[in-house]
Amino acid sequence: MSNSSLKLVPEVYSTHVAKAVQVYWQTLSSQKQRQGKKKKGKAASDKGARAAVTGGQQMNGFCDLVTWLLKHSGMPNASIFIKSQLELPGYFRPTKKWDMLIVHENRLVAAIEFKSQAGPSFGNNFNNRTEEALGTATDIWTAFREGAFGIRQQRPWLGWLMLLEDCTGSNSEIGVEEPHFEVFPEYHGASYAKRYELLLRKLMREKLYDGAAFLMADRRDGLRGVYSEPAPDLTIHGFLVGLAAHVRKTLESH
Repeated sequence: MSNSSLKLVPEVYSTHVAKAVQVYWQTLSSQKQRQGKKKKGKAASDKGARAAVTGGQQMNGFCDLVTWLLKHSGMPNASIFIKSQLELPGYFRPTKKWDMLIVHENRLVAAIEFKSQAGPSFGNNFNNRTEEALGTATDIWTAFREGAFGIRQQRPWLGWLMLLEDCTGSNSEIGVEEPHFEVFPEYHGASYAKRYELLLRKLMREKLYDGAAFLMADRRDGLRGVYSEPAPDLTIHGFLVGLAAHVRKTLESH
């Protein structure tokens, strides 16, 4: 399939997305089981739950999905980095390691982060994800402005994809503390799922990222590749279409 014939209709990409969701839950489960075999007891179980979330590899299915898109959009294999050589120079720090980079003919085409969160600890993790997303974008765009990627560098495409566990903890209304000033009204009663939706939408609105996708899946149905997309403006389709268009434009300009 060439870049001119790739049609991003659901029949084409939905199977890849379902597989990515399935890989996530399968990997998370196997990571937790391996951790549980090493240690016993409640403390070890809690640590194992965290290790399963932070152990890496669980988002490999989404890396495969985007790699499939890139190849069918005409991007050479040698320009796609997903396992090594993932560091980019920063402005406020020496380097930042991304989840996926596309570097074609010594030009940065795109940088993508694949993030996830499963319960039970949604509060602190949400704050960490927020700070990470903001810090990463601020760092790379400042480095870009200062010429870190060369004087001929066109604006790269930045993407952030988020998969959140669909459960009571992520969907329950959360209160906010307002000891001095009122928070913005959209946060009143907003669940962590809603907060992630707001975060990604605002990152796009402020042009900190060029593409953002927000998916949710529960532990049981996720193993069968079932997922939902709560926000019509943060779909995987929009994410993939935007990236494919940027890649084609880049290749045509070379």
